[in-house]
Amino acid sequence: MLDATTRSGGTATATPQATATELSPRSPAVSVTARSNSLAARCTRALLSPWSRLSLLVLLLGAAASCVLLFEPQRLLAHGWPPQVGGAAAAVVFAAAYGLCTVAFVPRPLLSLAAGALFGSQLGLAAALAGTVLGGAVAFGLGRVLGQDALRPLLRARWLRAADGLLSRHGFRSMMAARLFPGVPFWAANYCAAVSRMGWLPFLLATALGSVPNTAAYVVAGARASSPTSPAFLIAMAFIAVPAVVGTVVAWRKRHHLRGH
Repeated sequence: MLDATTRSGGTATATPQATATELSPRSPAVSVTARSNSLAARCTRALLSPWSRLSLLVLLLGAAASCVLLFEPQRLLAHGWPPQVGGAAAAVVFAAAYGLCTVAFVPRPLLSLAAGALFGSQLGLAAALAGTVLGGAVAFGLGRVLGQDALRPLLRARWLRAADGLLSRHGFRSMMAARLFPGVPFWAANYCAAVSRMGWLPFLLATALGSVPNTAAYVVAGARASSPTSPAFLIAMAFIAVPAVVGTVVAWRKRHHLRGH
Protein backbone atom coordinates (compact mmCIF):
# COMPACT_ATOMS: atom_id res chain seq x y z
CA MET A 1 0.00 0.00 0.00
CA LEU A 2 1.44 3.31 -1.11
CA ASP A 3 1.74 6.06 1.40
CA ALA A 4 0.29 9.54 0.90
CA THR A 5 3.46 10.99 -0.57
CA THR A 6 3.57 8.39 -3.37
CA ARG A 7 -0.13 8.80 -4.19
CA SER A 8 0.22 12.54 -4.55
CA GLY A 9 2.98 12.12 -7.07
CA GLY A 10 5.73 13.32 -4.85
CA THR A 11 9.02 11.66 -4.36
CA ALA A 12 9.10 9.32 -1.44
CA THR A 13 11.88 10.10 0.95
CA ALA A 14 13.06 7.66 3.49
CA THR A 15 12.75 9.16 6.97
CA PRO A 16 15.61 7.93 9.10
CA GLN A 17 14.38 5.98 12.02
CA ALA A 18 14.97 7.86 15.27
CA THR A 19 17.15 5.89 17.53
CA ALA A 20 16.89 6.55 21.22
CA THR A 21 20.33 7.17 22.54
CA GLU A 22 20.88 6.52 26.15
CA LEU A 23 23.85 7.59 28.20
CA SER A 24 25.90 4.62 28.89
CA PRO A 25 26.34 4.10 32.64
CA ARG A 26 29.73 4.78 34.19
CA SER A 27 32.02 1.90 34.10
CA PRO A 28 33.07 0.52 37.51
CA ALA A 29 36.71 1.43 36.81
CA VAL A 30 35.87 5.13 36.33
CA SER A 31 33.82 5.22 39.54
CA VAL A 32 36.60 3.60 41.55
CA THR A 33 39.16 6.04 40.11
CA ALA A 34 36.97 9.04 40.92
CA ARG A 35 36.43 7.85 44.47
CA SER A 36 40.16 7.22 44.88
CA ASN A 37 41.02 10.70 43.63
CA SER A 38 38.46 12.26 45.97
CA LEU A 39 39.79 10.28 48.93
CA ALA A 40 43.37 11.22 48.07
CA ALA A 41 42.40 14.89 47.83
CA ARG A 42 40.67 14.78 51.22
CA CYS A 43 43.65 13.01 52.81
CA THR A 44 46.05 15.56 51.29
CA ARG A 45 43.98 18.46 52.64
CA ALA A 46 43.84 16.85 56.07
CA LEU A 47 47.59 16.21 56.15
CA LEU A 48 48.39 19.76 55.03
CA SER A 49 45.92 21.41 57.40
CA PRO A 50 47.38 23.81 60.00
CA TRP A 51 46.65 21.53 62.95
CA SER A 52 48.16 18.50 61.23
CA ARG A 53 51.35 20.45 60.59
CA LEU A 54 51.40 21.66 64.18
CA SER A 55 51.04 18.06 65.36
CA LEU A 56 53.97 17.11 63.15
CA LEU A 57 56.04 19.92 64.70
CA VAL A 58 55.23 18.70 68.21
CA LEU A 59 56.13 15.14 67.17
CA LEU A 60 59.46 16.23 65.69
CA LEU A 61 60.38 18.27 68.76
CA GLY A 62 59.40 15.43 71.07
CA ALA A 63 61.55 13.02 69.08
CA ALA A 64 64.48 15.45 69.16
CA ALA A 65 64.18 15.90 72.92
CA SER A 66 64.03 12.13 73.36
CA CYS A 67 67.23 11.72 71.34
CA VAL A 68 68.95 14.28 73.55
CA LEU A 69 67.90 12.38 76.67
CA LEU A 70 69.06 9.13 75.11
CA PHE A 71 72.47 10.19 73.77
CA GLU A 72 73.28 12.81 76.45
CA PRO A 73 75.40 15.31 74.46
CA GLN A 74 76.44 16.99 77.73
CA ARG A 75 78.86 14.10 78.20
CA LEU A 76 81.19 15.98 75.83
CA LEU A 77 82.11 18.17 78.78
CA ALA A 78 83.34 15.16 80.73
CA HIS A 79 84.68 12.83 78.02
CA GLY A 80 85.84 15.25 75.33
CA TRP A 81 85.47 15.13 71.56
CA PRO A 82 85.92 11.78 69.78
CA PRO A 83 89.56 11.51 68.67
CA GLN A 84 88.56 10.28 65.20
CA VAL A 85 87.50 13.81 64.18
CA GLY A 86 89.86 16.71 64.72
CA GLY A 87 90.72 20.22 63.62
CA ALA A 88 88.40 22.34 61.50
CA ALA A 89 86.31 19.30 60.54
CA ALA A 90 85.56 18.68 64.20
CA ALA A 91 84.48 22.32 64.62
CA VAL A 92 82.11 22.02 61.64
CA VAL A 93 80.59 18.81 62.99
CA PHE A 94 80.27 20.38 66.42
CA ALA A 95 78.54 23.47 64.96
CA ALA A 96 75.98 21.26 63.23
CA ALA A 97 75.42 19.26 66.42
CA TYR A 98 75.21 22.51 68.39
CA GLY A 99 72.44 23.81 66.13
CA LEU A 100 70.42 20.61 66.26
CA CYS A 101 70.78 20.39 70.03
CA THR A 102 69.39 23.91 70.48
CA VAL A 103 66.34 22.88 68.43
CA ALA A 104 65.94 19.98 70.88
CA PHE A 105 65.91 22.39 73.87
CA VAL A 106 69.48 21.82 75.06
CA PRO A 107 70.55 25.04 76.87
CA ARG A 108 72.98 27.13 74.83
CA PRO A 109 75.23 28.05 77.78
CA LEU A 110 76.03 24.37 78.27
CA LEU A 111 76.89 23.96 74.58
CA SER A 112 78.98 27.14 74.55
CA LEU A 113 80.94 25.97 77.57
CA ALA A 114 81.58 22.71 75.73
CA ALA A 115 82.74 24.62 72.63
CA GLY A 116 85.32 26.52 74.67
CA ALA A 117 86.49 23.44 76.56
CA LEU A 118 86.89 21.40 73.37
CA PHE A 119 88.25 23.91 70.84
CA GLY A 120 89.58 26.88 72.77
CA SER A 121 88.41 30.47 72.63
CA GLN A 122 88.72 31.39 68.94
CA LEU A 123 87.68 28.20 67.17
CA GLY A 124 85.15 27.46 69.89
CA LEU A 125 83.52 30.88 69.45
CA ALA A 126 83.28 30.42 65.67
CA ALA A 127 81.71 26.98 66.09
CA ALA A 128 79.29 28.18 68.77
CA LEU A 129 78.12 31.21 66.76
CA ALA A 130 77.68 29.11 63.62
CA GLY A 131 75.68 26.57 65.60
CA THR A 132 73.59 29.34 67.15
CA VAL A 133 72.61 30.80 63.79
CA LEU A 134 71.99 27.34 62.35
CA GLY A 135 69.82 26.27 65.27
CA GLY A 136 67.88 29.52 65.17
CA ALA A 137 67.27 29.19 61.44
CA VAL A 138 66.08 25.57 61.74
CA ALA A 139 63.73 26.37 64.62
CA PHE A 140 62.41 29.50 62.90
CA GLY A 141 61.78 27.58 59.67
CA LEU A 142 60.03 24.72 61.43
CA GLY A 143 57.85 27.08 63.42
CA ARG A 144 57.02 29.21 60.39
CA VAL A 145 56.10 26.31 58.10
CA LEU A 146 54.48 23.93 60.59
CA GLY A 147 53.13 26.10 63.39
CA GLN A 148 52.33 29.63 62.29
CA ASP A 149 48.99 29.00 60.54
CA ALA A 150 47.60 27.06 63.51
CA LEU A 151 48.88 29.31 66.29
CA ARG A 152 48.25 32.80 64.91
CA PRO A 153 44.44 32.58 65.32
CA LEU A 154 45.04 31.85 69.03
CA LEU A 155 46.68 35.25 69.64
CA ARG A 156 43.56 36.76 71.19
CA ALA A 157 44.89 37.89 74.54
CA ARG A 158 45.85 41.55 74.73
CA TRP A 159 49.45 40.97 75.77
CA LEU A 160 49.91 38.30 73.10
CA ARG A 161 48.71 40.68 70.40
CA ALA A 162 50.98 43.41 71.74
CA ALA A 163 54.00 41.09 71.77
CA ASP A 164 53.16 39.90 68.29
CA GLY A 165 52.94 43.50 67.12
CA LEU A 166 56.38 44.29 68.53
CA LEU A 167 57.95 41.25 66.92
CA SER A 168 56.24 41.93 63.61
CA ARG A 169 56.92 45.69 63.38
CA HIS A 170 60.22 45.92 65.29
CA GLY A 171 61.61 42.46 64.72
CA PHE A 172 65.31 43.31 64.77
CA ARG A 173 65.23 45.36 67.97
CA SER A 174 62.94 42.93 69.77
CA MET A 175 65.05 39.92 68.84
CA MET A 176 68.25 41.73 69.82
CA ALA A 177 66.77 42.34 73.26
CA ALA A 178 65.72 38.70 73.55
CA ARG A 179 69.21 37.50 72.60
CA LEU A 180 70.94 39.88 75.00
CA PHE A 181 68.65 38.97 77.89
CA PRO A 182 69.77 35.61 79.33
CA GLY A 183 66.39 34.99 80.91
CA VAL A 184 64.69 34.37 77.56
CA PRO A 185 65.24 30.74 76.46
CA PHE A 186 66.74 30.46 73.00
CA TRP A 187 64.10 28.04 71.72
CA ALA A 188 61.23 30.15 73.07
CA ALA A 189 62.45 33.25 71.25
CA ASN A 190 62.83 31.23 68.04
CA TYR A 191 59.30 29.86 68.01
CA CYS A 192 57.68 33.12 69.14
CA ALA A 193 59.41 34.89 66.27
CA ALA A 194 58.29 32.18 63.86
CA VAL A 195 54.64 32.64 64.82
CA SER A 196 54.90 36.41 64.32
CA ARG A 197 55.33 38.14 60.96
CA MET A 198 59.02 38.84 61.49
CA GLY A 199 61.15 38.42 58.38
CA TRP A 200 64.01 35.98 57.96
CA LEU A 201 66.74 38.61 57.55
CA PRO A 202 66.01 40.61 60.75
CA PHE A 203 65.72 37.38 62.70
CA LEU A 204 69.04 35.95 61.51
CA LEU A 205 70.93 39.25 61.86
CA ALA A 206 69.62 39.85 65.38
CA THR A 207 70.42 36.25 66.32
CA ALA A 208 73.99 36.48 64.99
CA LEU A 209 74.77 39.88 66.52
CA GLY A 210 72.80 39.62 69.74
CA SER A 211 74.28 36.24 70.61
CA VAL A 212 77.91 37.35 70.39
CA PRO A 213 78.39 38.75 73.94
CA ASN A 214 76.99 35.90 75.99
CA THR A 215 78.28 33.22 73.60
CA ALA A 216 81.80 34.64 73.74
CA ALA A 217 81.62 34.88 77.52
CA TYR A 218 80.57 31.26 77.94
CA VAL A 219 83.12 30.01 75.39
CA VAL A 220 85.97 31.84 77.13
CA ALA A 221 84.73 30.59 80.49
CA GLY A 222 84.76 27.05 79.15
CA ALA A 223 88.21 27.48 77.68
CA ARG A 224 89.59 28.92 80.97
CA ALA A 225 87.62 26.74 83.35
CA SER A 226 90.82 25.04 84.53
CA SER A 227 92.04 28.39 85.96
CA PRO A 228 89.00 30.09 87.49
CA THR A 229 91.09 32.88 89.05
CA SER A 230 92.64 33.97 85.74
CA PRO A 231 91.77 37.44 84.39
CA ALA A 232 90.23 35.95 81.23
CA PHE A 233 87.84 33.79 83.24
CA LEU A 234 86.85 36.67 85.53
CA ILE A 235 86.26 39.00 82.58
CA ALA A 236 84.14 36.33 80.90
CA MET A 237 82.00 36.01 84.02
CA ALA A 238 81.57 39.77 84.08
CA PHE A 239 80.40 39.72 80.47
CA ILE A 240 77.85 37.09 81.43
CA ALA A 241 76.48 39.40 84.11
CA VAL A 242 76.45 42.64 82.06
CA PRO A 243 74.04 41.40 79.34
CA ALA A 244 71.77 40.14 82.12
CA VAL A 245 71.56 43.67 83.57
CA VAL A 246 71.07 45.25 80.15
CA GLY A 247 68.42 42.69 79.26
CA THR A 248 66.60 43.33 82.53
CA VAL A 249 66.45 47.07 81.80
CA VAL A 250 65.20 46.47 78.25
CA ALA A 251 62.59 43.99 79.49
CA TRP A 252 61.39 46.51 82.09
CA ARG A 253 61.01 49.21 79.43
CA LYS A 254 59.21 46.82 77.08
CA ARG A 255 56.85 45.85 79.89
CA HIS A 256 55.85 49.46 80.46
CA HIS A 257 55.53 49.94 76.71
CA LEU A 258 53.13 47.00 76.49
CA ARG A 259 51.11 48.38 79.41
CA GLY A 260 50.85 51.71 77.65
CA HIS A 261 49.34 50.02 74.59
